[in-house]
Amino acid sequence: MIDLEEAVMEIIVNAGQSRSLCFEALHAARSGDITHAKALLTEADGFSRLAHQMQTKLIEQDAGEGRQPMTLIMVHAQDHLMTSLLARELS
Repeated sequence: MIDLEEAVMEIIVNAGQSRSLCFEALHAARSGDITHAKALLTEADGFSRLAHQMQTKLIEQDAGEGRQPMTLIMVHAQDHLMTSLLARELS
């Protein structure tokens, strides 16, 4: 069974890093450094993938016998993930 607190923190940290890199990429692109912007987006994609993989593990656990009560921190983690995905789409 996945430790809920560790899983949630992993989502928050990785999604937050992805979001930050997306905004950094936007600034690089606005400055004309497209090569750097693309590299930052590639790096952001890696962090986003890690966050999404943990989210998938939690969903799989929830679908089985490892159900967890919904907590505010879980909602917060989902919010971070969705914000990072939106930042990526806008980049």
